[in-house]
Amino acid sequence: MTSDRLARLLRPRSLAIVGGKAAEEAVRQCRALGFAGPIWPVNPKRAEMGGLPCFAEMAALPEAPDAVFIAAPAPATIALAGELAGTGGAICYAADFAESGEEGRERQAALLAAAQGVPLIGPNCYGMLNLFDRVALWPDQHGCLPIDHGPDGQRGVAIVSQSGNLALNLTMQARGLPVGYVISVGNCADVTPADLIEALIADERVSAIGLHLEGLGSVARFSEACLAARTAGVPIVALKTGASAKGAALTMSHTSSLAGADALCDALFARYGIARAHDPATFLETLKLLHVAGPLRGRRITSASCSGGEASLTADLAEAAGLETPDFPAAAQAALEEVLGPRVHVANPLDYHTYIWGDEAAQTACFGAMMSAGFEASLLILDFPRADRCTAADWDVTLAAFRAAWRAHPAPQGTVRIVASSLAETMPEPVAAALMADGILPAAGLAEALRAIAAAAHIGEAWARPAPAALAQQPLPGAGDARMWDEVRSKAALAAVGVPVPRGRVLCRADLADAALPAPFPLVLKAVGADLAHKTEVGGVALGLSSREAILAAAYGMAGLSDQFLIEEMVGGAVAELIVGVGRDPQFGLFLTIGAGGIFVELLRQTAQVLLPASRADIEDALARLPLHKLLTGYRGKPGCDMAALVDAIARIAAWAMDHADRLEEMDVNPLLALQSGAVAVDALIRIRDAQP
Repeated sequence: MTSDRLARLLRPRSLAIVGGKAAEEAVRQCRALGFAGPIWPVNPKRAEMGGLPCFAEMAALPEAPDAVFIAAPAPATIALAGELAGTGGAICYAADFAESGEEGRERQAALLAAAQGVPLIGPNCYGMLNLFDRVALWPDQHGCLPIDHGPDGQRGVAIVSQSGNLALNLTMQARGLPVGYVISVGNCADVTPADLIEALIADERVSAIGLHLEGLGSVARFSEACLAARTAGVPIVALKTGASAKGAALTMSHTSSLAGADALCDALFARYGIARAHDPATFLETLKLLHVAGPLRGRRITSASCSGGEASLTADLAEAAGLETPDFPAAAQAALEEVLGPRVHVANPLDYHTYIWGDEAAQTACFGAMMSAGFEASLLILDFPRADRCTAADWDVTLAAFRAAWRAHPAPQGTVRIVASSLAETMPEPVAAALMADGILPAAGLAEALRAIAAAAHIGEAWARPAPAALAQQPLPGAGDARMWDEVRSKAALAAVGVPVPRGRVLCRADLADAALPAPFPLVLKAVGADLAHKTEVGGVALGLSSREAILAAAYGMAGLSDQFLIEEMVGGAVAELIVGVGRDPQFGLFLTIGAGGIFVELLRQTAQVLLPASRADIEDALARLPLHKLLTGYRGKPGCDMAALVDAIARIAAWAMDHADRLEEMDVNPLLALQSGAVAVDALIRIRDAQP
C-alpha cells in the first residue's frame, strides 16, 4: 500500500541530510523546529554542518535513515540514489531533470533506475515539512510552527504543491491555519500527488488536504486516490494552474507536467467532490474552513454586521459565489426584531446598526437569534482596527458576544460559525488563532470566505451522492492517421447501437428524379462526402423540401459539392437542439461534451464536459449544469423533452465511443434533437483510425 511505502519517509525518526549550503540550512531548520531523532549530515569535504559532525558518505552512517534529503547537483543526486537501499526514501532537491528537456528526461530516468524502487519525492522540489513530528527537510526559512498534540490530539491540514516557491509562500500565511505537512513534489518522477493523498489520509492528524497541481499524471490513478480520501472522510481542495494557454505553456517548461484541458479538470473535480480554488487566498481559506467544519450540508448563509454597506456587499458576493441568503425563519425574525427594536429593519444579510454596539448582552442575543435560523453558515463581519494606531476594546466586546452566542448555539455537523473580516489585513493573527482554538472559523477576507463556504458546500453535495467509480485507464490510440467518415457511415454506426436517426436513402443525382423517397414530404437533402464536415456553411443542406422538383433544384445547386446525396425525413417539433461530441485529450483520453447545438454551438458556447466512461447519472448531471436545461424540462408553459430518451441516446453515443477507444479520435453528433417523445441524431461525423488487421 502507498501509505506503508511512504510511512518512514513522511514520518521519519532519523534523518540523513546530504549536500552543501542547502543541506546545512535543512540541518538548521530541523534543529530549530526541535526534531527529536538523530540528524546525520553527509559531506566528504566538511567536518561539521549546522553544529553537527559530518559523515563522509552514506555508507558510514550508523544505520539506514528513515528519510534522506539530497541537496546535490543532478549527476551526484543520481549517484546518491544508488545508495538508498534500506532507507525509507529520499527527497531530491536538485533541478535540471525532466523539466529541462530531453537530456534532463534521460537523467530523470537514470535517477529512478538508480533508486531501485526506493521512494523519491522530486526531483526539482523544495522539500518537506512535517510539523506534527518537527521535521524540516527544507533548504530555507519557513513560516510554520510545530503542532504539538495533547491528550485529545491535535490536527492540521496537509499542503502538497508542485511549485516549491508557492509552497514556501503558503507557509508564511498569517491566517491562523494549522499546517501539519507541506510537501513540494516538483517533477513527480516517482511519488505523485495521488500517492501522497493515500499516504496522508492514513495519518489521522490530517484534517484536510490542499493540492497545488500543474499536471495530474495518471487521471485514473488520481481518481483512485480521491475516492480513498472520500472514504476516509478527508476533504480535498485543489489550486490547479495551467488553465490559460500561457499558463499551460509555462507548466510544460516548469515541471514537464502535461496540463490537461481545464474544463476536464473541472469535470474531474466535480465527479470526485474536489473543491477548486482559483487563487492562493481562497485556497487557504477553504482549507481553514474544511479543517474547522469539514464539508457543509448546504449553501444557506446569514451574516450580521453593523453596516448597511457591508450587508449589501455580503449579499452581492454571496450571490456571485453561488450561495443563498434566505429570509430568517419566523422565530428567528421575531427574536431579532425584539432585541434590535423598531428602528432596525431585520433582513438577511443583517445590518444590526450600532444601537447595540458595546452592549455585550444585546449583541449576544442578536447573534444567538441569527444562529438559531439553522443555516449552514453564520457570519459575523468584524474588521479589527490597526493595533499600532487604535484600540480594539469595543471590538473585543462584539467578539465576546459572538463567542457567547456560539456556546449557546453550537454548530451542528455540516455547519460553521464564522468571524469574517472584509480585508485580510483586518483579521489579526492572534485573534484568528484564538478563534480557531474555540472552533470558530476566522476568515481573512469576505470574498474569500464566501468562496470557501461555496467550496465546502460543493464537497458536501458531492459526498451526499453515491460514490462514483474510479476512472479506468483508457487505451492509447493506435498507429496511423485518423480518417473522417461521412455522415451516412457515421450515422449508420450509431444507429447500429440504438441511437435513433431519421429515415433516409443515399442516391446519386441521376436517381433523384424517380427513386422511391424514404418518407413523406417535407424532406431534407444533403450532399454526402467525407470532406463535407460543415455542410451548412458551404450550401450542402436544403431543408423543408416539399416536392420532387424542389429536391432536383436543390441537388442542382449542390452539384459542385458531390454527386451523392442523402435524402431524409425532416424531423420537426424539437424542444431543443444539442451537440454531443467526443474528443481526445492527451491526459484524460476520450471525453464527452454536451451543449447547445445546431447553429448555436459557436454562438452560445454552452457546454459541459463529462469524463468517460459515463453513467446515466453523469450525463443527467451534465445536462442539469447547462442553461439549456430550463428548455429541456419545460419553460414558461412550454412542454419539456423526453429526458429519458435524450439521456439514453447520449449514453449510447458514449458507449460506442468507449467501444472504439483505441481508434476513435473525435465525433460530433450535431444536432441531436430533443423531442417531446424521443430523441433523434440528425447529423453525425466520426474521425477514426482504421481497424488493425
